[in-house]
Amino acid sequence: MQRLPFIVSPAWRTTLIGSLYAWQGLVAGFALTAIPNHFAALGASAAEVGAYVATVGLPWIVQPLWGPVVDRFGGLAMGRRRFWVVLAFLGSLLSLARLLNLPQEVAAVLPAIGAVFLVQGAFAALADTATDAMIIDHVPAGKLGAASAVTRIGFVGGSAVGAVLFAAMLASLGLRAATMLLLVIGAAILSLPLLVREAEGDALLSPRAVGDRPHRHPREPGRDTYRSLVSGRATWILLAACFAVDAAAAAFAVPLGVDLIQARGWTAATLSNAQAGAALAAGTLGALLVGWWTDRIGVQRALTILLCCCALAHAMAGLLLAAEVPIFLRFGAPLALALSTIMPALVFVALAPAIMRRSAGALAATRFALFMAMLNMGSVAGAAVSAQIAALIGIPNVGFAAGAVFAAAALALPLALEER
Repeated sequence: MQRLPFIVSPAWRTTLIGSLYAWQGLVAGFALTAIPNHFAALGASAAEVGAYVATVGLPWIVQPLWGPVVDRFGGLAMGRRRFWVVLAFLGSLLSLARLLNLPQEVAAVLPAIGAVFLVQGAFAALADTATDAMIIDHVPAGKLGAASAVTRIGFVGGSAVGAVLFAAMLASLGLRAATMLLLVIGAAILSLPLLVREAEGDALLSPRAVGDRPHRHPREPGRDTYRSLVSGRATWILLAACFAVDAAAAAFAVPLGVDLIQARGWTAATLSNAQAGAALAAGTLGALLVGWWTDRIGVQRALTILLCCCALAHAMAGLLLAAEVPIFLRFGAPLALALSTIMPALVFVALAPAIMRRSAGALAATRFALFMAMLNMGSVAGAAVSAQIAALIGIPNVGFAAGAVFAAAALALPLALEER
């Protein structure tokens, strides 16, 4: 009888991680690109779209609450992390099915859609926490840059497909048909975490708890180790930087997208395709190159250089939007969109292995989830206040301000990132 695959195999590990992140990206492309653009075209305001995006991101703010669950309750027959991945995946599919019963094609339904993704996001955050902990447990430290690239390729590739595919389906077939296709794809991807096991002796499918297992971390988390999660100046600098960079990126991206549709004549499908194309460029070849480069020159140097490039990209985007030169009036907005989409994605490829190195140990899931929550909290906060900031100072000046935030992060992060 043929043996079932194990995560120790690099090929199966890459396939599993890439597929899980592709699913996460597919849902994100649907929820955060196709749906906002579609409802902006139906007349939803920038404030309504920003509130929806913030709602979708709320579960990721409390993602650290899942970390202690995944770390503490790891003695399960299915494996230390795999049980939680499968459970969360099933919950995600069941919550998405609620979209099938919502009204179609009216802007007023956007808050109800946000409520569905609020629940789905809670399960997605659990799956993400368990998957990241699985990566930290099973990927050698010298390969974390490559693993980060795989996660980014999966997520961005899924996001691009989700944005383009579901934008077209929403426009032609509606919300119900798009949701049905999403559920079918999700059911197919679920087969991988069901089959790829963490260690010899893991059950194929069982909620049963067992005693100590060979692949469990030798240290059990205790009260003192939980206190250490937020101790030290370096930790606080890294947490603050995670919040700030994602807040800056979201504060610029949300009003720019609405402005392109409502003031510059773009259609929702055109914007979704452009966002997907820019994200795909950054998340495929760009992620591979940055992942390899990060492993080669070190996390600290790579991240500092990329943050400086991101600061320059947002400043240039602001200049392009503010320019009165005719050629910039025509091509400035697409270039601004590309610059502000590609560079933050590349920054994350280098940031993730830095956080993973700091997260290794008995509390890997909790520690990594805490940093990811700060990123997501920043994104939610930036989206929530984006319309007000843009109305107050103008979209070009938001780009300049975002560039200043990335520049400050480039100066601050070397204080927190000592090579290990």
